[in-house]
Amino acid sequence: MALNNPLNGVVNIFAAPFPQKQVQPLPYGAYFGGVLVLCTAGLLLSVYLAVSHYRVHTDAGFQSFCALSKNINCDTVSQSPFSVWWGLPLAVWGVAAYAFMLILVLFSGAPSAGRRRMWTINLAAAFGCSLASVVFAGISALKIGSYCIMCIATYAINFFLVFLIWIIRRRFQAEALLNAFARDLRFLWTNRRWSGPAFTLFGTGLMLTAVYFPAYWNIQPPGTSAHIKTGVTNDGHPWIGAENPELEIVEFTDYQCFQCRKMHYYLLQVLARYPGKIRLVHRHFPVDHEFNPIVSKPFHVGSGRMALLAIHAAYHGKFAEMNDWLFFKASTDSASIQLAEGAAAIGMDAKQLSVALQHEPYRWHLMKDIRDGLKLGIVGTPSYLINGRVYQGNLPAEVLKPLMEAGASD
Repeated sequence: MALNNPLNGVVNIFAAPFPQKQVQPLPYGAYFGGVLVLCTAGLLLSVYLAVSHYRVHTDAGFQSFCALSKNINCDTVSQSPFSVWWGLPLAVWGVAAYAFMLILVLFSGAPSAGRRRMWTINLAAAFGCSLASVVFAGISALKIGSYCIMCIATYAINFFLVFLIWIIRRRFQAEALLNAFARDLRFLWTNRRWSGPAFTLFGTGLMLTAVYFPAYWNIQPPGTSAHIKTGVTNDGHPWIGAENPELEIVEFTDYQCFQCRKMHYYLLQVLARYPGKIRLVHRHFPVDHEFNPIVSKPFHVGSGRMALLAIHAAYHGKFAEMNDWLFFKASTDSASIQLAEGAAAIGMDAKQLSVALQHEPYRWHLMKDIRDGLKLGIVGTPSYLINGRVYQGNLPAEVLKPLMEAGASD
């Protein structure tokens, strides 16, 4: 007679399979709402980036909250020539792209779409935006050398949109891509009563924006410095403005620095508006690896040689004219400074300018400017020395406010 094993029941319990919990997919509305939220977030970020791009180019004192360092700096990205494409800032193209996707998503939510239509076209649009994100990220890394965290946020939105729309297609539109795309187009044509006006309005708005959008990023000089009094300090540094000023500003600049050019134009306006009150003393601080010891990689290539041309012009009483021309030339094509063109622009001899690039005393002058800047703790441009205090990036409003208030009361 077989003995009953008291552990049989225990063994059987552990041997029995555990009941499997069925994972319920999210309802269609959750996916649809997620896509809608992502498109809206991308639109709002693009609007912020468009406003920031405008202020970077037009407001001398503006600095965005994400200008954190040399490598993480939204303003540096906005200042680069790559921030404008086909006559519009990339941020404006971003606004258009997300507005277009919102239109597509809203058609996806129409009752007649039956949770199936428009998602393949949505996937194509999201994939195109993601591909553009890869290109722009590569430009930031290889060409600009700085990243915009708000731009990176839009890249993440684009990739997440592709993932989320791909899930929607798998669960609610299990059709071959080409067939589904053709049916989506037919759905738009069938509903042309609504799709026609929507896309016509979008296309018209984009066309009018492209035609009439102001090119504010092409900063034009307010005038030349030729009519402003000039001179040289006792230690050999050129100045423009007042001979006996109420305020002296010593600037350390780089001719290929966008912010330097913007502040130069702004200060020219201030000097013209308040004559006899401010003197602007110029010092060179090219962020050029050939001349500046803190720059280890090629950066602002040629800005050191541009500084040598300005030093030569200063020794011949032509600093203001050369200073203006170099800032303007750098804004158009700093990679191809033509000595003959520069000489003709300011009334100097082209051969003398060529010799100036190899003139050792000029190089000593330039290196002294750089060393003095480093002793002051300057690591970037523009930087300003006022009453022994260094201001980097821009001039706070409180520095010029007393003079402006005094000028207004005169």
